[in-house]
Amino acid sequence: MVKLIVGVRGTGKTKTLISMVNEAAEKSKGSVICIEKGNKLNFDITHKARLVDADAYAIGDAQALYGFVAGIVASDHDITDLFIDSTLKICQGDIAAFEKFVDEVAALTPELNVVMTASMPVEDCGEALKKYI
Repeated sequence: MVKLIVGVRGTGKTKTLISMVNEAAEKSKGSVICIEKGNKLNFDITHKARLVDADAYAIGDAQALYGFVAGIVASDHDITDLFIDSTLKICQGDIAAFEKFVDEVAALTPELNVVMTASMPVEDCGEALKKYI
């Protein structure tokens, strides 16, 4: 199941995501992964979740992010939850590529709880994204 948290800057998307990651890490019997852009969540995310900085792996667009997510999912069959902060920013603001990425991740991970944040007005989301909000 994929869920998008969408809103303009300053609406609390990352705070909501942090809360969800920490709650999932407490309840999960498997692995909880959080991908972020930059290194800003180190002190907010519990050590029980695996925090990954996309910039450290030179992930610069939607295609690279998809490959990275597919690799993580393929290498750890115990993942229960996957969180991605600033997903649209990692996708270089390319909304079409972001829409394709979200659909591909939904197809790849139907059994996982996947939550992504995107900084954009909700009204700018096309039909392809609205089904995940």
